[in-house]
Amino acid sequence: MSKIILKDVRLSFPSLFHKAVFDGKETKFEATFLIDKAGNAAKIKEIKAAIDAMIKDDLKGAKLPPDKICMKDGDSIEYAGYAGTMSLKASSTKRPIIIDRDKSPLTEDDNKFYAGCYVNASLELWAQNNNYGKRINCNLLGVQFMKDGEPFADGVKGSIDDFEAFTDEDVDFI
Repeated sequence: MSKIILKDVRLSFPSLFHKAVFDGKETKFEATFLIDKAGNAAKIKEIKAAIDAMIKDDLKGAKLPPDKICMKDGDSIEYAGYAGTMSLKASSTKRPIIIDRDKSPLTEDDNKFYAGCYVNASLELWAQNNNYGKRINCNLLGVQFMKDGEPFADGVKGSIDDFEAFTDEDVDFI
């Protein structure tokens, strides 16, 4: 296993406070982190080296297709904000640590985390080699809010300004 600390990366598809739901079933807490290729070349190189070492040592040099590795080239993914990045998907069966800049705990009601905000993340790469196959996965350990960013389409926030005030007299009752 190899621990990774990401700084100033964009958050995508966050399921931090509740487990994601797939085909009607709860799965895991998860998020995807977008690492800017231009600004974080050294960190990307470090992660790739850790992945390569796990493939060599833990998976005995197995040839893994891209869909079996948790880090992917964002240029090959057709989602807003992914171009020019490497995407790293992480998940956990246990809820991750979720904190603000001052390390105070955050709740879902704080409305800090959305697709497009910037965060720091604590992650752990690990090699899977079992009956379910061979892969390089990433555990989601913790996420720290860093700053707001332009929301992605899946992370648009609602606003009180989206609504008009009205009274019972303004509503037609049946």
